[in-house]
Amino acid sequence: MDKFEKLTGIAAPMPLVNIDTDMIIPKQFLKTIKRSGLGVNLFDEMRYNQDGSEIESFVLNKPAYRNAEIIVAGENFGCGSSREHAPWALLDFGIRCVISTSFADIFFNNCFKNGILPIVMPQEVVDVLMSDANKGANARMTIDLENQTVTTSDGQSFAFEVDAFKKHCLLNGLDDIGLTLEKVASIKTYEADMNAQRPWV
Repeated sequence: MDKFEKLTGIAAPMPLVNIDTDMIIPKQFLKTIKRSGLGVNLFDEMRYNQDGSEIESFVLNKPAYRNAEIIVAGENFGCGSSREHAPWALLDFGIRCVISTSFADIFFNNCFKNGILPIVMPQEVVDVLMSDANKGANARMTIDLENQTVTTSDGQSFAFEVDAFKKHCLLNGLDDIGLTLEKVASIKTYEADMNAQRPWV
């Protein structure tokens, strides 16, 4: 998993509330177990017409936001089913951070496990960030995980809270497998001891 330390990028405004995981990545794309290749179908039913052509009015289809790395969203982002494909699709598209007033719990935790930083902010702060995101590609937002701040394009800075353990994992690029591999020496010692004590197992 890639480390998340400091990100300066384009923020896409998505004020719609209750964006669920089926909107993020529709069920027909859940057949794969690979984490790559889902970005093209991110928000599929919102991005494309039935003939496959792009819906020009959708924010990520607009030239200013095609390379967005941050989403400023309405409340209850990631509700619905628990599919881990949702953060996979976001990450494959290039989204590394989502800011909202609230997230569905399972989606929230899945983001951290896949290298995405979900940030919870009060409504009045999200309103400021949404306004900044609406300025387009020339207005770049900065997310500083170490110092736990979000800074707008005009220099307004807002602090955010994040669980210390989840912060450690993101800063060091540690998913569940990475955390386990940190304990390899202890695991090998344990296995050697067990083999010596119970060689018949």
